[in-house]
Amino acid sequence: MSKHSKHPQLHAAAAAAAAWFGVAVPAQAGPVINFGENNESFLQIGYALQVWAENRSYTSATNDASLNDTYLRRNRLTFSGQYNDLIGYYAQIEAASDSRGGDDDREVYFRDAYLTFDFRDEARLIVGRFKNTFSRENLEACLEPLTLDRSDLSYTPFGGTRDTGVALWGNLADAKFQYRIAVMDGREGDELPQDAPRVTARVHWSALDPESDYGYRGTYLGTRKVFTIGAAYDYQAKAAYADYEALQDPKDYKAWTVDAFAEYPFGSGTYTLAGAYFNYSLGGAINQAPDPALPANTELEGFYVKAGYLLPGKVGPGRLQFFARHNGAEYQLAGGALDRRVNAAGFNYYFNGQQLKLTLEHQRADYANPSATNPALQDNHQTILGLQFIL
Repeated sequence: MSKHSKHPQLHAAAAAAAAWFGVAVPAQAGPVINFGENNESFLQIGYALQVWAENRSYTSATNDASLNDTYLRRNRLTFSGQYNDLIGYYAQIEAASDSRGGDDDREVYFRDAYLTFDFRDEARLIVGRFKNTFSRENLEACLEPLTLDRSDLSYTPFGGTRDTGVALWGNLADAKFQYRIAVMDGREGDELPQDAPRVTARVHWSALDPESDYGYRGTYLGTRKVFTIGAAYDYQAKAAYADYEALQDPKDYKAWTVDAFAEYPFGSGTYTLAGAYFNYSLGGAINQAPDPALPANTELEGFYVKAGYLLPGKVGPGRLQFFARHNGAEYQLAGGALDRRVNAAGFNYYFNGQQLKLTLEHQRADYANPSATNPALQDNHQTILGLQFIL
């Protein structure tokens, strides 16, 4: 018997916690340290690396020459475990996009740090800094995506990918139904009309196999039969002034999304289909006399659809999966300079599941109103070859 088998539920919980928040690791990956009375507590250490080699048709907003760049898209060290049967913990440090654009000294910082309180499956708490619970795609593990990476449509203007606060969530009806309510910092600053929290509510319903974790996967590689429909609402009162100079006309931030995900294995292979719609609004503040720090996606409508096909058997030593996606974004900005459509296609080659894989994606962005002077806002294309390793 393994020395860790006395507490299999704790080790499974750590692996699940890692997957919930973007680090996909097998149950016994990385070293495990047991401690506490009767070794009822443990710490698991993991490591994940994504190396990307990118070719792009422009270099920057001021340089239209093509670009070739190799960098560390994600470079993470994780610490997860259980203090006891009730309390778990997770911390992740990262130096994101190290060496991108010649910046070889990226700051190392805590991307996640939180505690979990698992009272029962119907009622769980997360406290700390963790994944923004608004969109499905943001909640899909970044080391278990279908396509190369997420769309920026999935990131909220004042929460981004992560925020700090507390979330209550749980599974009902044999995990067919899941709810989440999060109260987070949201937008902060001395010149906001009101220092109010950002409140997010999300629900989903799974018709087939349940998706019972806090996070999702972009593909289950044919191990589950999934059909899940979700919806979420995001709100922060008086998040900005429409008249910033006079500090007048405060506006509330509101956003909503609906999404669907399906994956089903057949004899001919595994098929994946997903899509979502997003609507972000700040009362039109950005088109009046706003705070110059307001991000453009405070007024945005967008969507994505993506599909995948995993061949039924091995191709050489591993598995081969093809994918494609289409994004649309319309920003409610004068001139429509950011409005665009993005098409991408490529493949994943899994040498050992998500633990060791190679991804190739080609992407093209077409702008509705291309800029005459900014190459970054003109029609462009990029090709990225990515290698992923997880310990």
